[in-house]
Amino acid sequence: MNTNNNLYTIIYAAVLVVVVAVILAFASSLLKERQQRNIEIERKEMILRSVQLGTDQAARDNDKDSYIEAEYAKYIKDSSINEQGKDLTLYICTVENGEKFYVIPLRGVGLWGPVWGYISLKSDFNTVYGATFDHKSETPGLGAEISTAAFYKQFENKTVFDNAGNFVSIQVVKGGADLSNGHEVDAISGGTITSKAVEDMLFKNIKEYTTFFAAKLKEAEERAAEAALQVQLSDSTAVAPALQVNIK
Repeated sequence: MNTNNNLYTIIYAAVLVVVVAVILAFASSLLKERQQRNIEIERKEMILRSVQLGTDQAARDNDKDSYIEAEYAKYIKDSSINEQGKDLTLYICTVENGEKFYVIPLRGVGLWGPVWGYISLKSDFNTVYGATFDHKSETPGLGAEISTAAFYKQFENKTVFDNAGNFVSIQVVKGGADLSNGHEVDAISGGTITSKAVEDMLFKNIKEYTTFFAAKLKEAEERAAEAALQVQLSDSTAVAPALQVNIK
């Protein structure tokens, strides 16, 4: 065959494309299981970080993946709730002293692509215990800073409801947050759009859970009121015989 004509060039290019495609497909299928495992490990590591567990030790452990999986199995329970016909994922963390934290997954859109993260609330369903964020393609040194501890540590002990019980979420404030305001954190310097993306992501995702949180708080208040009533009844029962004896 004449290697200088157009037909040869077309056939050669077509064969080369097919061969490369087959090699890539084979490599992809071969690595798929490992890729899925890496994604799962990253998810579990972020959830643990949002409740301030395990991640520092994991970095020092010889088998990081196994350590993260063991810590996750020990503390985290995968759960879900249904709100208005929509299934919502909710992770429940229970630590050694029995205290529970509720972890909400977050998904949003940044300047150049997806942003995501997890935020954990204490059992009052209001106070933030921890948070962590990540991104696909935000600008290094600017929007990408949302994945650093300097940014996400600011969220600890902030609250998502105001004193009147209204959902206000957390604002990411350009130019500096008011330290006395329990609903504000500092934005990333030079990363305004990504910072606002995080703010919008928090509001939209947490808001979906507020009906569930309100119901849980009402249940807790009812249990507390019932317990207080039982104590009062118990005290009354204990006092009555003593009065009768004194009267006699």
